[in-house]
Amino acid sequence: ALLGNHIQVVSGDISEMVPHLQAGKMRVLAVMSDKRLPGVLADVPTAKEQGVNHVWPIIRGFYLGPKVTDAEYQWWEDAFRKMSQTDEFKHQRDLRGLFEFNLFGKELDSYVKQQVADYREKAKSFGLAK
Repeated sequence: ALLGNHIQVVSGDISEMVPHLQAGKMRVLAVMSDKRLPGVLADVPTAKEQGVNHVWPIIRGFYLGPKVTDAEYQWWEDAFRKMSQTDEFKHQRDLRGLFEFNLFGKELDSYVKQQVADYREKAKSFGLAK
């Protein structure tokens, strides 16, 4: 809709915007990260820099079902932890304009739950949720 000129502004995942930014088809007004992102996005200010105290990271992860055993859970956690350290993973992450965000297992679970609680409170404060 933005590229078709049906709307003038959109909030989206920065990694989806990079190709359009590089092609000169759109401008990025702010990133919702705690600090500036690297590479082609290095010149894009954060919302905080512009006076909006707001951070909204995109949390990507792999989630397992409730019937997964502790041993299976640990196997997957170890596999993803190991994979995230490879040069190929880092290369693929960088190609997609994603920033490094390596949380695993209980640490990721706790982080996601806290973010959801924070989002819920923000939505209530804006009158978007009860």
